[in-house]
Amino acid sequence: MTKLFNSQETMVDDMIDGFVSAFPQVERGKIDPRVVVRSRARKNPDEKVTMLIGNGSGHEPIAMGFVGEGLLDANVVGDVFAAPSADLILDGIREVNGAAGTLLLISQHSGDVINGRAAIMLAEDEELNVRGLLMYDDVASAPPERRQDRRGAPGTMFIYKILGAAAEAGLDLNGLVALGEAVRDRTVSLSAAISPGISPLTGKPMFKLPEGEIFIGMGVHGEPGAGRMPHGPVGKLVRTIVDKLLEDRPIAEGGRAAVIINGMGGTTLMELYTIWNETSKALAARGIEAATPMVGSFVTTQEMGGFSISLLEPTDQMLAYWCEPSDSPAFPAISLLTQEAKS
Repeated sequence: MTKLFNSQETMVDDMIDGFVSAFPQVERGKIDPRVVVRSRARKNPDEKVTMLIGNGSGHEPIAMGFVGEGLLDANVVGDVFAAPSADLILDGIREVNGAAGTLLLISQHSGDVINGRAAIMLAEDEELNVRGLLMYDDVASAPPERRQDRRGAPGTMFIYKILGAAAEAGLDLNGLVALGEAVRDRTVSLSAAISPGISPLTGKPMFKLPEGEIFIGMGVHGEPGAGRMPHGPVGKLVRTIVDKLLEDRPIAEGGRAAVIINGMGGTTLMELYTIWNETSKALAARGIEAATPMVGSFVTTQEMGGFSISLLEPTDQMLAYWCEPSDSPAFPAISLLTQEAKS
């Protein structure tokens, strides 16, 4: 398959150049050009905790699209599907660190964990005030009793936004870690894949799926899932996913859920809005209010076909932070669904 790049050697830097020139709220870092930082509304890092994450490219708009006021202070951009090195993540920490400290978010994938932890050790050697927060939410990758072994999935975006708003409001580093752990413990995600993405490095499909089958729980790089089912009406598929999520982490009747419907890159908005509608109905059938939908393609793997559903049972404080305005190129405005808001 033909991809629209200049060369494999320059594709990541060409993308970053285009990104920072298109959006005035971001710029390349001064220490390393692979670090994307906020360019406006930056607060004194001696007074505000800064927050960043490193990740491989090829999954945009995550995470450089989430740099901005009320969200991330920086994103460290690795090569295609490859975690950035510890030295590069350290440069990102140096870009934003101050006396208030820095929180490094780490999505639980092996390279991200190894390099993120190494970067924290290097930062501590320089006497920088840094803590890390592991993020994981994919119910297909480990059972509830081994929750800490799960992969990071699109539900980690709850942590990005809630902690970003809390940091903007002045919460200290220890408070942010505690809040992040609480959000993580209340979040579950599960995906369904129908077609592979095409690697920009090889021009070939990244994995194979049999015709007529949907894989439940497949990871963003084709990691093994939790099962499969035949193609059919999407309502049945959504109900299956919602049932599995609520079996893993129940929400009582009368409760509420913040919901993320994430497209994997090749799923249309026409499909995603239908999936949201079916998710809302599936939750309502259990007496659960779907309070704040976020629908779109945010964590992608090129043109991979499929979607994920993420549920967070929020506290009042979490919900308030989740709905706070932000200024980033790609994170949407989040609205609380109420009858008053609809009228």
